[in-house]
Amino acid sequence: MTRSIEVLTRAGVPNADVDAELLVAHVLGASRGDVQAREIVGSSIPRAQAITIEELVARRAAREPLQHITGVAYFRSLELAVGPGVFVPRPETESVAQVAIDALRAAATDAPVAVDLGTGTGALALALATEVPAASVSAVEISPEAFIWARENVRRAGAPNLRLVFADLAVALPELDGTVDVVVSNPPYIPLGAVPRDPEVRLHDPELALYGGPDGLDVVRAVSATAKRLLRSGGAVVIEHGELQGAAIRALLAADGWLDAATQPDLTGRDRTTTARRG
Repeated sequence: MTRSIEVLTRAGVPNADVDAELLVAHVLGASRGDVQAREIVGSSIPRAQAITIEELVARRAAREPLQHITGVAYFRSLELAVGPGVFVPRPETESVAQVAIDALRAAATDAPVAVDLGTGTGALALALATEVPAASVSAVEISPEAFIWARENVRRAGAPNLRLVFADLAVALPELDGTVDVVVSNPPYIPLGAVPRDPEVRLHDPELALYGGPDGLDVVRAVSATAKRLLRSGGAVVIEHGELQGAAIRALLAADGWLDAATQPDLTGRDRTTTARRG
């Protein structure tokens, strides 16, 4: 374990000790707590498994995402299948899900309707569908690679109230126009000229899920237009964005005729979610 941590630390991997424990746990088919207990008592690891651990640590040291190596990303109560071709959901998006869930629960109906535009792994849509089981949720994705991952995650979660739709979010779901209570989206919002610092993002996350045009807001504009079409009067749009984009997105939404645009921070205190209400 110590050597694994040293290798990852030298490679500049954040939280190297956590990643080392998770990689060992993955190989052993154990929990992270079990790995920590084994380390305390000095339990040995069979040679074949030790070799596999070294190989996986080398991959992580090369800054391949931990979730690509283990094949799993955790999001709220969900265990999601992930890999190349789909954006790995981040912990900060869990706060976006909570805002959307609260809005869905507050809808003045026993059978609320929600839409996730650009679902990726299906994380946001599945959070809504599993935590608000009375809701009917539609999830839209246009990337074939991401759609395959989302389909697998919907299958695993067994959410009968979630419908996955392969479509461009700009024109998706015309049959739901004017009937939706909550639209949520984590769109690509990085400006084209802003290269992400982290190699895990820069080298492994799909560009379609990262870049949102010259100012980063091209897809946000499409989300605003589609959400305006889909939502009933009083319905809410919930948009994730970068920490410096709240003011620009509030201005964009106000110009599109939305009411009560407001920005909320994530658990780290960084602006993360902007909401607005359809008049």
